[in-house]
Amino acid sequence: MTSPQLALTVRHTPSALDTRRGVVRLHPEVLDALGLRAWDAVRLTGARVSAALAAPATGESAPGVVLVDDVTMANLGVTEGTEVVVAPCDVTVARTVTVSGSRLASMSLNPGTLRLALIGKVLTVGDAVSLLPQDLAPPPGSDVSAVRGQLSRAIGASWTTELLTVTATEPSGPVAVGQSTVVGWRGAAPAPSAPAEAPTAVTPVPAPAEIVVEDTEDPPPPIADLAGQGAVARRLGEWIDLAFHRPDLLAKLGTSGRLGVLLSGPEGVGKATLVRSVAHTEQVRVVCLAAPTVAVLEPDAALNRVAQAVEATMSGDGAGVLLVTDIDALLPAQQPPPVATVILDRLRAALGRNGFALVATTAHSESVDPRLRGVDLLDRELMIGLPDAQVRTELLRILLRDTPVEPGVDFGVIAERTPGFVAADLIALRRDAALRAALRHRDDDTEPRIAEQDLLDALESVRPISMSTSDTLATGGLTLDDVGDMTEVKQSLTEAVLWPLRYPDSFSRLGVAPPRGVLLYGPPGNGKTFLVRALAGTGALNVFAVKGAELMDKWVGESERAVRELFRRAAEAAPSLIFLDEVDAFAPRRGQSSDSGVSDRVVAALLTELDGVEPLRDVVVLGATNRPELVDPALLRPGRLERLIYVPPPDTEARAAILRSSARNTPLASDVDIDDLAASLDGYSAADCAALIREAALSAMRESLEAAEVTATHLAKARDAVRPSLDPAQLATLEAYANRNR
Repeated sequence: MTSPQLALTVRHTPSALDTRRGVVRLHPEVLDALGLRAWDAVRLTGARVSAALAAPATGESAPGVVLVDDVTMANLGVTEGTEVVVAPCDVTVARTVTVSGSRLASMSLNPGTLRLALIGKVLTVGDAVSLLPQDLAPPPGSDVSAVRGQLSRAIGASWTTELLTVTATEPSGPVAVGQSTVVGWRGAAPAPSAPAEAPTAVTPVPAPAEIVVEDTEDPPPPIADLAGQGAVARRLGEWIDLAFHRPDLLAKLGTSGRLGVLLSGPEGVGKATLVRSVAHTEQVRVVCLAAPTVAVLEPDAALNRVAQAVEATMSGDGAGVLLVTDIDALLPAQQPPPVATVILDRLRAALGRNGFALVATTAHSESVDPRLRGVDLLDRELMIGLPDAQVRTELLRILLRDTPVEPGVDFGVIAERTPGFVAADLIALRRDAALRAALRHRDDDTEPRIAEQDLLDALESVRPISMSTSDTLATGGLTLDDVGDMTEVKQSLTEAVLWPLRYPDSFSRLGVAPPRGVLLYGPPGNGKTFLVRALAGTGALNVFAVKGAELMDKWVGESERAVRELFRRAAEAAPSLIFLDEVDAFAPRRGQSSDSGVSDRVVAALLTELDGVEPLRDVVVLGATNRPELVDPALLRPGRLERLIYVPPPDTEARAAILRSSARNTPLASDVDIDDLAASLDGYSAADCAALIREAALSAMRESLEAAEVTATHLAKARDAVRPSLDPAQLATLEAYANRNR
């Protein structure tokens, strides 16, 4: 059956969003006539034949017009006003795509980044294609912002104007670039083949940068210096001892010495260092393979790197451990590349040989290909936990043992101020403190030493790896002592949030479980977020803040994944606080939303994380809302957000305290009476009071930019501009809700 086709007139697209993205716009009637849906591929025939993605035109586009950009016009060999034939097009995912480009692009972009830039686009041999990602309808799972960052870092600002030429595809014809497509540069040198014979023990292994053979002249730290990892190191050492030094004992017991271990733990906790230290103690060679750098190679080259690492491990005396770091990058659980099956077979065959062990590390154990956990691969698992305050104290002593430190430095104080820090974070802290000490001593002749204040000041710029994202909340040095009035609210928050983290033994002694979550509710502008920041500063907590509907995603499963990821990261940074601001926006009553069930799934995911199979440890969830009656009731039951704390509007005393706090850096004239002013501000929220002081200062500046103080007249003028924002009807509703839940 002949597919339908139409002759349409070419017009240049007026939308900058469509430019250079391989997208053409068709009138909805044309899409229907051709039997197309939005984002289907179409074949375009002009002076040349090309292909593109078709999307519905917006605005008042004529049915007989096709909107294209300048790159697509050039690919078709036509100009504006020319007719082209548009027809549906069958597109397959390419196995390989070869492109050519400028010297800057070919030298700067590796094949992995190149593939990410082209994913979702439809290509034809001879076409020009830009590096701008297809972000109008990105494929599920793609991270467009991350791709843009990689391209910008690799090429610079000119990456948006770079054009590549498609020189070959397999199969031929229009193809789409997918996750499994191998994209390469034309004329790139083929990957070297695996060596015919293994090198001897005294010959350096001719391995690329991804493979590192352990140097016995530069031994790793002793196991005694791995604070908090003694139990894991002891277990791994026992397994290596049996596999390499006592295989006969295992054979008598009817088993083999095959050893495959998956070692998981937070980033920077020292997983690779632990493996190297244990292997050095057991006198076993270690060959390290960096999985992320192998993952970006073409399939043949990646497989070749794995083969080289296996052979390097088996060289010499035939006893070695292959350490694959961050294996989730090479063998991901989601959309594993086709080469993953071949790599698994190669590792499986290597584990069947005597004198070979495989240890893989990951910070995301749930993201590892499940086939890797098979009985013939990594059938044993170990986990390194996050260091607590006692372990961090010991780590600081070890890291600063050979560093000149002033006497009297209290490492325990530093450890208490570094929740969520792992060994790598403490090393960064030491480096930053050393820089600060060097700046202090650069102009004197005294012996340079690191002071305790240098370490404390370094905390301003060094953040734990687990907190290096945009959803964290800075405390700004606030504590609950900076919050005026609110005595009952502060006491309730201290009991519900800080006590479980500070005094877990008291809860255990009394045989009760601490509260897992708190709901903070009250009228807007009364400082709920301010209270959370002060609470985090008082308890030295890491805070993960989620506002509004940030967890909502239109793709099925992505919202639940975001919830799981949030709780996982909070557990790694414990003690931590998950702050769900405007919780009613993403956890409304189930069954009453019109968002295709997304919010229902988010609520279910929250409930699962709050009281699921794996209990929360040193993580407290705090929700805030102005509309508590809209929150799903299941979320407010015991074991979840079970403590409901009402933040009432400020009374006269509270308003006076807020005004004094807001004006502590503002010079007030002698005619300003804070107490009288506070008594007259009925209906003003905490935010209104702060805005009143700010507006009064601006009023003084309007009179004179040389103004040195704020007078009562300025405050009176400010009251005309800043009106009370508290709604009496909403206050009555909240008061009634609070009375019902007392």
